[in-house]
Amino acid sequence: MPDYHHSATVDLPADELFAYLREPRNLPHYFTQMTEAEPEGGGTVHVEADIHGEHVEGEAWLRVDEGTRTLSWGAEGPHDYRGELSIAEAGPAASRVKVTLRSVREGSAAEIQRGLEETVAALAHTAVADSDVSASEHEGGWTP
Repeated sequence: MPDYHHSATVDLPADELFAYLREPRNLPHYFTQMTEAEPEGGGTVHVEADIHGEHVEGEAWLRVDEGTRTLSWGAEGPHDYRGELSIAEAGPAASRVKVTLRSVREGSAAEIQRGLEETVAALAHTAVADSDVSASEHEGGWTP
């Protein structure tokens, strides 16, 4: 099973970025194919997605390690999909996110790597944008 890796710097403090990413309900915000992620307890998450025109749903697992700011996840099935994400400080208002993905999914290595890189870019953008919205709301209202 090949491993795919990608890392990026995100303009958010490490604790704030980890708090955003550890919440399963935020998954559809940056996984474009995912339509729902609902925690069911015990580290189990019910997920739904539209993949290549087909609606799929199932159970996945998510493990959160607050001490190391690490998330691990996976879903049993034909693609044996699993991964790990870690967040490290990269300055007072920045983080370094590292992701490792393992999958036996059909497709070229370049396609899977590109998808991983696009997802990391989307999660960075979305986490910062959602943080900006939350900060504006706390400052007395929404500002365009």
